[in-house]
Amino acid sequence: MSGTRKTVTGARALKTRVKKKRGLKNSSRRWLERHLNDPYVHRAQAEGMRSRAAYKLSEIDDKHKLLKPGLRVIDLGAAPGGWCQVAAERVGSDPEKPSVVGIDYLEMDPVPGAVILQMDFLDDEAPQRLMEALGGEPDLVISDMAAPTTGHRRTDHIRTMHLCETAADFAISVLREGGHFLAKTFQGGAENSLLDQLKKNFKSVHHVKPQASRSESVELYLLAKGFKGRPDDGNAYEADDSS
Repeated sequence: MSGTRKTVTGARALKTRVKKKRGLKNSSRRWLERHLNDPYVHRAQAEGMRSRAAYKLSEIDDKHKLLKPGLRVIDLGAAPGGWCQVAAERVGSDPEKPSVVGIDYLEMDPVPGAVILQMDFLDDEAPQRLMEALGGEPDLVISDMAAPTTGHRRTDHIRTMHLCETAADFAISVLREGGHFLAKTFQGGAENSLLDQLKKNFKSVHHVKPQASRSESVELYLLAKGFKGRPDDGNAYEADDSS
């Protein structure tokens, strides 16, 4: 690989190091080294997964049993598609009539068993489009969305928390009774109001950090299980079946 060298003991490569190059910041070089040596990155490449993030969802599901055959799933911030891959496989989504719908403003390759909408989840029309594509109330709303980082930890936290809060509002508006909500958040406070909202609407709320989440990362996942239902049993984004 151009620009890299490997430290090898015997026949086993122990670590890939990136050479210092003009124009490459030390922080970028460290990130690239960490990425090249990440066992989850290697596993994703070997197993044909879109990203290492797929294993975060897999590990959470292995423990909490969220994805079951026949369930409907909405994936917010789906690119590059790792979570859609896991969800479609585990719920047995039919490619001819998918029960998984993902959305992201970034372009991404098709995922068998999933409908992908290329649009910003924050667009006013996005919730209705998601519900129309799914064709019914979701059993699970999942979100690995995070705002582009600025390098300022507090700012990044607030921006990602806004995405998490918006995802929670959406989930509460569309989930079937008994459904679940899983979303990325960051450690750092400013989430009490969100936790209160989730505890009011779900039977249990947990913080989870799968092994596939890097130990030095400040990311956590909020898992809200057992949606209590809307008082009027209504759905603000009910799909129009008249067509």
